[in-house]
Amino acid sequence: QFKVHIVKGVKCSNFYNKSVCYLCVQLSLSVRAAQIREELRQGVKKPYTELIDVTWGDPQGAGLKPLTFARQVLAACLYPKLLNNERLPADVRQRAEGLLHECHGGSVGSYTDLPGIPQVARQISEFISRRDGGVPSDPDHILISPGSQWALQVHEKYTAMYKFKQLYCGGGGVRSGVLTPQPSYSLSVMSVVGLGGVPVPYQLWEEQGWEVQVEELNRALEAAEGECDPVALYVINPGNPSGHVQRRKSIQDVIKFASEKRLFLLADEVYQDCIYKENIEFLSYKRVLAEMGPPFCDTVELASFHSASKGLLGEYVCGFRGGYVELVNMDPAVMKHVFTIFSKDNAPTPGQIALSVMASPPQPGDPSYPLYRTKQQMQTLIKDNVRKVHEVLNSLPGVSSHPVEGGAFAFPRIDLPPKAIQKAKDLGMEPDIFYCLRLLEDAGLFFTPGCEYGQKDGTYHVRYAKKRFHVEYKDLNTKIKQYYFSLAGFAS
Repeated sequence: QFKVHIVKGVKCSNFYNKSVCYLCVQLSLSVRAAQIREELRQGVKKPYTELIDVTWGDPQGAGLKPLTFARQVLAACLYPKLLNNERLPADVRQRAEGLLHECHGGSVGSYTDLPGIPQVARQISEFISRRDGGVPSDPDHILISPGSQWALQVHEKYTAMYKFKQLYCGGGGVRSGVLTPQPSYSLSVMSVVGLGGVPVPYQLWEEQGWEVQVEELNRALEAAEGECDPVALYVINPGNPSGHVQRRKSIQDVIKFASEKRLFLLADEVYQDCIYKENIEFLSYKRVLAEMGPPFCDTVELASFHSASKGLLGEYVCGFRGGYVELVNMDPAVMKHVFTIFSKDNAPTPGQIALSVMASPPQPGDPSYPLYRTKQQMQTLIKDNVRKVHEVLNSLPGVSSHPVEGGAFAFPRIDLPPKAIQKAKDLGMEPDIFYCLRLLEDAGLFFTPGCEYGQKDGTYHVRYAKKRFHVEYKDLNTKIKQYYFSLAGFAS
């Protein structure tokens, strides 16, 4: 009853409706997973003793230990009496004192300046300049937000409301379009529509490791003719869920395309600290744009997003909701509108403190540096997990995965037996939804179906969080193998 209830009769006619439908399915799977956990707790007999959830990119929820420096700074800011406690390192107390000094009333319980604590904006600006090899960064062009997803929605709202000709030139009410990758984070697609825009999907090239192809971008633009006015291009680097890291040439090609088509670039770079493959480095869109020189560096409009939730420098504080956006080459009049939108919502002060830690961590010679270096051990642990995930996935029958280069997830392709595909269709389900539901019910493994993120017709995928620290990969391997062979037995 459960599996039929969540999908039966659903017929999606476009990209957005599919995203909504599949997200509802995922939420229903999450509810069922919670029910299974409770059933196991109550002693209900199942073929497994625990449910393994690999849907969330939340490392601390999966067992990663928090970094001491970040926790100490947060503790001292939240409970200022600790500033007099010499058990806290001197650099921790100094950082907390500086942050509290810029909070009204010296308290994290007060509103902060808009659009964020000035010291934190300066630290972010310095962080960006270091990251980008000395490319200048203006703290006045940095907006702090309650998480990067919120900031992205604001800029999609800007895209839909302020930038376009229907506002300034009476452009006939044509809705604005945002070129959006497939696969991509489904909530981004939904936010485009929720703010009055039209998502224009472009397919990443799976056969070449999920590359962005200019030919595909052109195809997407042509397909949008008569439907909307495409005005922005959304890119995710490193990819979510693809795990691909763009190279310099790829970024240059995208920038040239945006320049030629006069598109505003929205660069989602929240996983920039999560690079796993040897001899690959993260290059920001801002850095590549600056190093391309005129005319591109002076004309292409760019909004670059980052978050305290996703990188080791911010110690993966997914619960603190701290993000920022840096604006490049934006018209001052338009920037004023964006600042106005950001002024409606103060970022939570603890999230801004987390951003401060991310942007300005302890340095050699600081009292906290020796202990803070444990983050390198975390990076080694995560890289080892990623290697194990890749080995497990590619050892499974009917499963193939490109080497995971960055980000929080793997997005392996699954080759389902024909009888299993037919069984899913008979039940009114997408085959990868059926696959994930049966994995959940029969093996206690909780994956996300690939259809939620967008995939080429006739292909099936699952999204798999790589940063699970309590998962025994050999057991996981065995479970998935056994389950795959049981799928082959489904009658049509």
